[in-house]
Amino acid sequence: MPPPFAVRRFLPLPTLSYSLGDLHTGAPGERDFGAHVDQTNYSVVVDEKVVVKWLTPPVPLPHPAPEVFAHLVEAGFNDTAPPYAALTRDVDGNEQLLALVTGYLPDARDGWEWCVDEAEAGATDFAPVLGRLAADLHLALATLPTSAREPDAAGTAARAEAALAEALALTDGEDGAWLATRTPAIRRELAALQEPITGPRVRIHGDLHVGQILKWRDGYAVIDFDGNPTVTDADPCQPAARDVAQLTTSIEHVAQVAIKRRGTDPGAAAAWAAEARAGLLAAYKVRLAEKDRPELLDERLVRPFEVEQECRELIYAARHLPRWRYAPMGVLRTWYQEENIT
Repeated sequence: MPPPFAVRRFLPLPTLSYSLGDLHTGAPGERDFGAHVDQTNYSVVVDEKVVVKWLTPPVPLPHPAPEVFAHLVEAGFNDTAPPYAALTRDVDGNEQLLALVTGYLPDARDGWEWCVDEAEAGATDFAPVLGRLAADLHLALATLPTSAREPDAAGTAARAEAALAEALALTDGEDGAWLATRTPAIRRELAALQEPITGPRVRIHGDLHVGQILKWRDGYAVIDFDGNPTVTDADPCQPAARDVAQLTTSIEHVAQVAIKRRGTDPGAAAAWAAEARAGLLAAYKVRLAEKDRPELLDERLVRPFEVEQECRELIYAARHLPRWRYAPMGVLRTWYQEENIT
């Protein structure tokens, strides 16, 4: 690769060579995913074998993805799109990440499609599979070195309180008025974050929701290790409960999508979400126990992190995707019904 560009390789790329008989087959050599796919960056599928995700705009290094890719390959974690390479560019002595190259997974659909199908059908067989996948991911990432400092309970609690304050400021109308009446109950649940955090911090995914889990021809795969695009100052090393809480709340969001877009009965959707969450969490804990690492999950943190996550969903809706507000509001209205807070 000529300067100022460079390539960091993780796995060998599949061959893109052709014989003369393969030419002019009529199939496009490259394609994108289409306008219906909501993505922060721009991805191109090459020859139905690899995906090149161009970061728009390029991101200064260090960036979490190259380090995580290299480590997952070393740790033997295979439940992801095969990480092939990272393309960088030097700009006045500063390296920028231009693109990430991963494997293309045939017949892949993200969780905002396949998981909504499951909600509509009332099926929860997928949940233990996702629980084991998340646990295996954390077991692999837990072997990445972390900084020596201990988790900061005061900083964690302040971050959650700031998220609540911002959600209150940005959520207007009837939703905002309702949210204000539930603020005392929300704060009572966030109060658990003021206690000392005694469990380990590990490298986490940082944006682990069902949309990052593909169901493809050969199973499930977790993707997108770029971190949370809406939280610019997030520490990459946090309690594993942070990822677990985002994954479980995304199950709740799937139920809201099924209600709104598929006409699923609200009571049935809520029951489905509760069963799926329980199955996912149980399988996650069993997997950690099987690997003698049960301490990776401080279950006491899951609920307050879930509550904080819903505040962040409201912030995301207000700043980036207003039509999404129905999902976190639907979850919060389910959690904080009058009979549950008196």
